Amino acid sequence: MRKILVTGGAGNVGSTLVKGLLEDSNTQITVVDNLSTGSLSKLPSNNDNFKFIKADVNDRQEITDIMLANQFDYVFHYAAFVGVQRTQENPISVLNDIEGIKHLLSLSKNTGVKRFFFSSSSEVYGEPVTIPQNEETTPLNSRVPYAVVKNVGEAFCKSYLQEYGLNYTIFRFFNTYGPNQTTDFVISKFISQALRNEPITVYGDGSQTRTFCYVTDNITATIKALNQDLFVNDVINIGGDVVISVKEIAELIIRLTGSSSDIVHLPPLKDGDMTRRQPDNSKMKKILGRELISTEEGIKKLLANKDFVDKMKTS
Repeated sequence: MRKILVTGGAGNVGSTLVKGLLEDSNTQITVVDNLSTGSLSKLPSNNDNFKFIKADVNDRQEITDIMLANQFDYVFHYAAFVGVQRTQENPISVLNDIEGIKHLLSLSKNTGVKRFFFSSSSEVYGEPVTIPQNEETTPLNSRVPYAVVKNVGEAFCKSYLQEYGLNYTIFRFFNTYGPNQTTDFVISKFISQALRNEPITVYGDGSQTRTFCYVTDNITATIKALNQDLFVNDVINIGGDVVISVKEIAELIIRLTGSSSDIVHLPPLKDGDMTRRQPDNSKMKKILGRELISTEEGIKKLLANKDFVDKMKTS
């Protein structure tokens, strides 16, 4: 029985990862989450191979007790202070996440963890100087605290390999959406507004371009990286590569929901709203062996999910 720790496992990506990992009956999962943004409703309620512990990974004593008691084989560190607006308004809380990264890496190398999986972010690239953004050749141009923390986390992973031989894989996540996402993020926020026929609020003129990744594509790639020993001591972009503007996303959601919402433009965010994002996701496509789910198809999946739609109508 392999034992895996997933921090931040009550969030959108983390909870879907947990569900995917539990499909292997030889896997025992422990989720650690402080529930500041996650929710127990996203997690399994009756599975003998699953355990939830409410704790804060930034608290050294709490996470030490958990790591020493369980002796995990693998760690997926997905816990983080997230959300563009939330992270801009609480920069010190963002920077506190460095402590959790340090705690987990130190405990991992001391307790025999075989590989440490770190959820980094497209934010580490900052405002792109090249498109698509490639793991090896695109400079990391971080500016906002959230991006700096992810960059620091990557440096810690590489340093722990160099000094202690702790293997790692770094996932640089680009916009990932799915049915467990809150309205802090663009697609779910727009869907919530559209379903209630409220104005869809876009920062700036909406010309910023993004790519989007449906959460099951994300999870399929990351679990294969674990199970097939892929990208050990390497970095991989996890995200879609089809570019769409934020305004076009709003228009697509209005069309697919049949909404009467208008698009309302708000002042641009001061920082953190990059004009372009597009990963070189050739590594991810090689793992999947297929094209990714399109943004339109993914949104249709969300709208076909009754629980998600009901949640969005009341959020």
